[in-house]
Amino acid sequence: MKLGERSYLFKNPAHIVCGYTIVGPKEGEGNFGTEFDYVLTDDLWGEKSYELSECKIHRETIKGALKKAGMQDSELGLMLAGDLLNEIVASSFAAREFQSAFLGLYNACATFGEALLIGSMLISAGFVNNCSCSTSSHFSSAERQYRYPLELGTQRTPTSQWTVTGAGCTILSTVAPEGREFDVQITGGTMGRVVDMGVDDETNMGAAMAPAAADTLITHFRETGRAPSYYDAIYTGDLGKYGMKLVKYICEDEGMTLPPNYHDCGAMYYTDKQKTEQGGSGAGCSSTAFNAHILRKLQRGELKRVLLVPTGALLSRDTPLQKQTIPGIAHAVSIEVF
Repeated sequence: MKLGERSYLFKNPAHIVCGYTIVGPKEGEGNFGTEFDYVLTDDLWGEKSYELSECKIHRETIKGALKKAGMQDSELGLMLAGDLLNEIVASSFAAREFQSAFLGLYNACATFGEALLIGSMLISAGFVNNCSCSTSSHFSSAERQYRYPLELGTQRTPTSQWTVTGAGCTILSTVAPEGREFDVQITGGTMGRVVDMGVDDETNMGAAMAPAAADTLITHFRETGRAPSYYDAIYTGDLGKYGMKLVKYICEDEGMTLPPNYHDCGAMYYTDKQKTEQGGSGAGCSSTAFNAHILRKLQRGELKRVLLVPTGALLSRDTPLQKQTIPGIAHAVSIEVF
């Protein structure tokens, strides 16, 4: 059922069967470290390059999710995946190891939200029985693609964030998993629009993405008729500490106060001792935080209603050099327990 211009409630919600995560060593030392399925001791993982390592991380995460779900490759009707590498090769190289149909997605760090919404729509409409939604990123591959060669040892700015090394995969299905006390479902959501408020500093992604996050949040609550208090927790993707404050400010300026249960995955990701400035970012940020931390809370019944809002900065390595500003986007996914 469509609500307004960009929001939906699903007549046949998608059931979350399971989630699976693989992360790097630094992520394993962060606030979610004990909740990840597999923590690497070496972020190259035996590969010759960081890009190949990310491909392997993405591939093995999907395999791990299927094993955890008790599914064979043949039972997976569709793979929805994306990453930050050029031409999303981490996703497509991972997909070549499977027999399933594949749709490659790109909304930068908001890609996980895009995947969950599209997967839920296809399942609700009866086009797919089971699908995987996965995203990945790697600190070292992202740094040298978007910023500077690692060998330069460039000083990080106070507004910068640390790209998460890791991948997260969620398996969606038309049927609820057996033997579970709590059935976690994706019941609706709001698709984001591209918002550009003129931020041109590629080291301040939180400021670039915050207006889009605020726009999606305001639209979601207006079109669904829900108040922020409807949800036990609201999580944005990877705005970081400063971006999170900026979202609160924008929402208050528009007449909506976000409750104390509003959090940001990036701001929560690392400990202060890890010196990541504003926190985590990357396409693997919200997917690993959700599948390791948030989903577990839902599966245990500690949270009953969650709004997940992955955020993305839609720039390339060339656009800042061409003096372009940075557009942002965010998608809201409504997840409830029954």
